[in-house]
Amino acid sequence: HVQLMESGGGSVQAGGSLRLSCVISGLEYRRIDMAWFRQSPGKEREQVASINCELERKYADSVKGRFTISQDTSHPTDNIVHLQMNNLEPEDAGMYYCSSSHDSADYDKRCLGAFVNWGQGTQVTVSS
Repeated sequence: HVQLMESGGGSVQAGGSLRLSCVISGLEYRRIDMAWFRQSPGKEREQVASINCELERKYADSVKGRFTISQDTSHPTDNIVHLQMNNLEPEDAGMYYCSSSHDSADYDKRCLGAFVNWGQGTQVTVSS
């Protein structure tokens, strides 16, 4: 079955950078939607960035120009998605989760559907 494993979180000062990585294994179909979400205490989970089956990227307004989502296609079986975060602000702190859509032959489920698979998260702390 599909498994997601995030890494790369940590503590930085405002203005610093971090690069998060997510390895998505157990896939039958490599072309899926993938995204990074974050959640801070007392706040709702927020979609930060996504890359879809057609490699189109979307960003939350709060991170445009600072965050970049990318996919590493070099692995023979797993999808690897990165989130490069630059010029971090205290408001960027939270638990960051990697997510993916259905691993399905159905294109609509795989590329137009919901994010249904989740990792355990990686913590990002930004001090002012």
